[in-house]
Amino acid sequence: MPEGDTVWQAAKRLHRALAGRELIRSDLRVPAHATADLTGRAVLEVVPRGKHLLTRLEGGLTLHSHLGMEGSWKIYTPGERWRGGPGHQIRAILGTAGPTAVGYRLPVLELLRSSDERRAVGHLGPDLLGPDWDPDVALANLLSDPSRALGEALLDQRNLAGVGNVYKSELCFLLRATPWLAVGALPQEAAESLPVLAKRLLEANREQPARSTTGRRAPRLFVYGRAPRPCLRCGTAVRVADQGDGSRERPTYWCPGCQTGPTPRYRDSTYAGRNAGAPAPRAPAAAPSSPLTSPSAEPSRE
Repeated sequence: MPEGDTVWQAAKRLHRALAGRELIRSDLRVPAHATADLTGRAVLEVVPRGKHLLTRLEGGLTLHSHLGMEGSWKIYTPGERWRGGPGHQIRAILGTAGPTAVGYRLPVLELLRSSDERRAVGHLGPDLLGPDWDPDVALANLLSDPSRALGEALLDQRNLAGVGNVYKSELCFLLRATPWLAVGALPQEAAESLPVLAKRLLEANREQPARSTTGRRAPRLFVYGRAPRPCLRCGTAVRVADQGDGSRERPTYWCPGCQTGPTPRYRDSTYAGRNAGAPAPRAPAAAPSSPLTSPSAEPSRE
């Protein structure tokens, strides 16, 4: 799923394909901009901002897009068959005499003045992969609501921009805290290491074709998608449950053996069965010093 690292990669591919080229075809298939004609304008640059993409065009215009859960931008050479999905899922076409960029299933697509970009992305916190990154501001944002669940705080792009559901689960594992632990309950050392860990993980993966938080080719992730397989660190079965702010629930993974904190009251019988018998809470330990290698005490349990 698109998170800060994959959006950074998408921006890099789009920039390489379009920057400096004049558009000879434009088609924005959303009602608000269906009549907009961008042909004749050169693409100046494509830059990421958290999970958002900003395609800046000659004449002071910016095409703002967001990939959501299923969106993507595909690049095609002249004559190449488009394979990103059926035609009715296309939301944008930006064509040059060379490559053509096609946006599929984009939940957000808007054309705005470049001077108005703050209206689209000004609410975002420091970008983990951006020039505005400031770990102190990110930490202050996260701690501004100490009673909020850690997982929810990490997903709130107003706190820091770029963390999605995968990195949320992986960061909580590295911090040895469940995603339901209140942010304010994190030990000071773990809290202070959180922005550093998040940046290190995304930076390590922004140039990689396949995301890894373990530093291995397999398994690539510590807990995300691994329920009910054994934890790589302690061997306890990894659990999964939904977490959200009430507007959207997302599958969330954790190890009850080495992550401390509250866990949800299970309404779903499948989740209830998977999460029975969790051990009593312990004080969460500080994050491992090297998050891209497996914790020292964990032989592979695959």
